[in-house]
Amino acid sequence: MQKFQLEVLFHIIGIGSASGLFFNGTSIYVVSDNSHLLYEYSLIDKKLEKINLAPQDYTGQLENVPKKEKRDFEAIAALGDDLYLFGSGSTEKRNTILHVDSQSKKVFPAIDATDLYLSMQEFGEINKENFNIEAAVNAGSTWYLFNRGNGPKKQNGVFTLEGDINETSFQFIFNEVKLPKINGFQSSFTDAVLIDDKLYFLAAAEKTTSTYKDGEVAGTLIGRMDTESMEVEWTQVISQKNKFEGITLYKKNDKSLEFLLSEDTDSDATASDIYKLTLEE
Repeated sequence: MQKFQLEVLFHIIGIGSASGLFFNGTSIYVVSDNSHLLYEYSLIDKKLEKINLAPQDYTGQLENVPKKEKRDFEAIAALGDDLYLFGSGSTEKRNTILHVDSQSKKVFPAIDATDLYLSMQEFGEINKENFNIEAAVNAGSTWYLFNRGNGPKKQNGVFTLEGDINETSFQFIFNEVKLPKINGFQSSFTDAVLIDDKLYFLAAAEKTTSTYKDGEVAGTLIGRMDTESMEVEWTQVISQKNKFEGITLYKKNDKSLEFLLSEDTDSDATASDIYKLTLEE
């Protein structure tokens, strides 16, 4: 059993349904699965900036986007100062990858991931009802994309991609991953972060078998995988009531690791708690 401490660190007004986050040392970048905005919360001046991600011809609402219209950004990964936001791929409207320069705030033209996602589904033998990208991790030219097994077949797994993200040109492999149940319900990936050669991941359990509809929360666990073997080394339940969907490294010490976690409450509330999770090594 892993020793851990979990506490609320920040309460940010203006962000709802936080589904992924990245900490760069001075700011927390947050993506929301029902928003067409990228949020930047500065730890220096405690101010929240909103970066518009919508296409130029978009005339709809930017927050609390209707479920049928949202692009469902569930994951964020950094390559230097460049941030990449990944749509879940769970419907045809959700096959977009966005590239944002975190320094200039420039939003580059959207990357159409339709063919990439279809190739991943075919290679991993995952049909569209079970395909749901919820986590993205970058390691140079290597990308790890995590499929959340919250569909009927519970297909948790990790795609390891080698290539150019801007061209969506990759060679890839797929490793199916078995995860434990929480309170009798199957857990499934929600986010991950790379530290040295280990992938630390979150997995939540819900009382549903749909990648589209939300269910009652059964809890969240953290776990660790080795990037060479892609085997799960350990898991630890950290909550039986929260659905944590974002994780990023906050501080690394000799005897502990500190992470920031974001919670998706599956509501229209426009406030988010950012938690600090401390693991003793």
